[in-house]
Amino acid sequence: MQATAELQVIPLGAGVSVRREIERVVALLGRHPLLIETHASGTNIEGELHEILDAVETVHATLHAEGAVRLVSYLKLETRSDKVPTLAGKRL
Repeated sequence: MQATAELQVIPLGAGVSVRREIERVVALLGRHPLLIETHASGTNIEGELHEILDAVETVHATLHAEGAVRLVSYLKLETRSDKVPTLAGKRL
């Protein structure tokens, strides 16, 4: 099932700057067969639903393995039964 999503990952307890962790999130997402577009507060994602969910699991598992103690993620998913959702279709 094709889906679009917005993902925001927030590392807690990492200090004031979380640039390293967020750069790692983007790199990990880029390893999956997904279209990703970063923006100021997160990442827009397009791809198969199971791939999106797998990518989020990979992000959490990897960052925890690399020392992140606490991660909070906000994931908004959209699927449709009337047509294939795309990021391009959301642009004005």
